[in-house]
Amino acid sequence: MKTLRFLAVVVLIVACIPVIKSQTVPAKAKAVDYESVAQKLVNQCAGIKEGEVVLILGGVPDFELLEDITVNVRKTGAYALMFAGSDRLTRKLFTEVPVKYDSQAPLVDMKLLDFTDAIISVDYGEDPGLLADIPPERFLTRSKAYESVTDLAYQRKIRGVSLGNGLYPTEALAKRYGLTKNELAEIFWGGVNTDYSKLEATGKKVSAMLTAGKEVHITNANGTDLKVRIESRPVLVSDGMISAEDLKGGYATSQVYLPAGEVYLATVPGTAEGIVVVDQQWYQGKEIKSMTLTFKGGKMISMTAKSGIEPLKAIYDAAEPGKEDFSSLDIGINPDVQLKPGSAMVTWMSSGMLTLGIGNNIWAGGDNKNLFGLPFHMPGSTVKVDGKVLIENGVLIK
Repeated sequence: MKTLRFLAVVVLIVACIPVIKSQTVPAKAKAVDYESVAQKLVNQCAGIKEGEVVLILGGVPDFELLEDITVNVRKTGAYALMFAGSDRLTRKLFTEVPVKYDSQAPLVDMKLLDFTDAIISVDYGEDPGLLADIPPERFLTRSKAYESVTDLAYQRKIRGVSLGNGLYPTEALAKRYGLTKNELAEIFWGGVNTDYSKLEATGKKVSAMLTAGKEVHITNANGTDLKVRIESRPVLVSDGMISAEDLKGGYATSQVYLPAGEVYLATVPGTAEGIVVVDQQWYQGKEIKSMTLTFKGGKMISMTAKSGIEPLKAIYDAAEPGKEDFSSLDIGINPDVQLKPGSAMVTWMSSGMLTLGIGNNIWAGGDNKNLFGLPFHMPGSTVKVDGKVLIENGVLIK
């Protein structure tokens, strides 16, 4: 999920609600050179410098990788603080901590961020339905309590590198996609190790087209037909590195999500009109089939599905106004993350993937800070910018 990851506890809380970008659950992959990965995260992606303070977040299954990241941070002369969590801890923090503390101010987190320069995180967790029985109000209350932490991160422009981006190979995710874990791991690490110079070049081309555009028209054979305005909206590119120019743009442009390869923006509020049909959506480990969203005046006026929508509706209904706003558009540009034919695989950065979103869009440079945010992947879509084709039936036009 394109969200803030401060302490292990914060990750545990936020991972359970669909805010900003939905997280998946990683575990240690076999035959991976963690030392090389750590060097890339610290030096190439985050650009850690001597004297900086870096928070390193992840899970117990990836402890070796977290250790290597910590060592490489110290090699630069920077200071490292490492925090590791687990599914067991995630569960116990809800089942054994009294509800009255859900709204407690995050004083320790605030103090940590006062002197933190960068955060390097590795997504984790083995069971996507781990907290399916927890009332949705608890997630929202805890997220509300962490708004001050989020605001501080934005004010201080803390840069971040997150490894996972909804694709970290686990048994649960591989099963969902109809792949083996080894197949998923091959796709994931291939995407991480893509040619960053080519990714940057593609990002600039797509960004230029969106920057010059005024309206996007989205269609799909499943019945999707939607138009939304994009003029004068900042276009952001996740190409795997944080450049000096990125740092000038503030928090949203100072985040790296790996595997990289996305061009995204916050759409013009109040302009989305039409219908979006989402063939496959997941929430708390359960599939939602054939979800249909209807937009009028930029707001979602109905959300229905053939089955499985009840848990998602529960947290949506509990969220505050702003949850219904059509808010973001994301284009995948990574050529090394290939959707396997016949599988149910969908992901952000795969070349030609379209991802739309409602609610929170701070990650995309917008100003909707709602605690609820729902992204939905739209494989096979056609995207036209002012009548010019950018994606045709899921294929990026270069």
